[in-house]
Amino acid sequence: MGGSLRVTGSWQRWWWAGLRILMIGGWLVAVAVNWWVAPRPATYEQARADIAARDVVAFRWGERWDSDARRWFGNDTLYSSNRIGPLFSWRTGDGRVHWVDADSANPDMAPMSDEDVQLYSGAGTTALSREIQDAGLGERRDTDIFVFGNLLGTIGAVVYLLFLAVLVAGPAPALGTRWYWFWLNFLTPYGLGVIFWTLRERPWTDRPPPDPGTPRDRWPLGLLTGLVLSVTIPLALQLLTWIVGDRWFPAAP
Repeated sequence: MGGSLRVTGSWQRWWWAGLRILMIGGWLVAVAVNWWVAPRPATYEQARADIAARDVVAFRWGERWDSDARRWFGNDTLYSSNRIGPLFSWRTGDGRVHWVDADSANPDMAPMSDEDVQLYSGAGTTALSREIQDAGLGERRDTDIFVFGNLLGTIGAVVYLLFLAVLVAGPAPALGTRWYWFWLNFLTPYGLGVIFWTLRERPWTDRPPPDPGTPRDRWPLGLLTGLVLSVTIPLALQLLTWIVGDRWFPAAP
């Protein structure tokens, strides 16, 4: 893995500085957007209030979330089955996404009819669905609840492609081999490997080019470090969520 991309002359420093600002700036934008739109658990009462106020811009029913480490800030996916519910996820006018287990949050309700049993997962889902219909919001079902999903995907793709271009065709890294940085960045969640790379490695720093005999971190260490970080970073975020609440550190649903 290697190449010959070089920027020479008086523009060299400005070129690399501008590219680093572009990459880190894009990452910061993605972090801010992802933090704002991350699905947050809500209450049954909050769902009813938003429906009554017609502040439900889009909503979706499902039975389970598919959540990963969101390596490049991808959206969580809500999967549904033949019946409606029990998970109700909705986006409000400010772009934020909320969700609630309608059946678990409100179990003490009137018995369901045989027809309702075939259509809905539980009494809470049945009642909430009827409130949605009464509010005239039925047409907003199954619309896109993650309004910035395409933006996040685009930012992640651009930043990662820039990383690959510089890693393959740019100056040889000094601290680790190209394969070391590839595995570290590929496996580290949330694009944090790219940030570490731009702050520590050539061409972003003034480190001298590596001598042929200079020991550098190799790909096994990058692979192992990336695997460890892929586990510890999500766990650390879960711990922060438990300590300070999901308002500041929203956990995966």
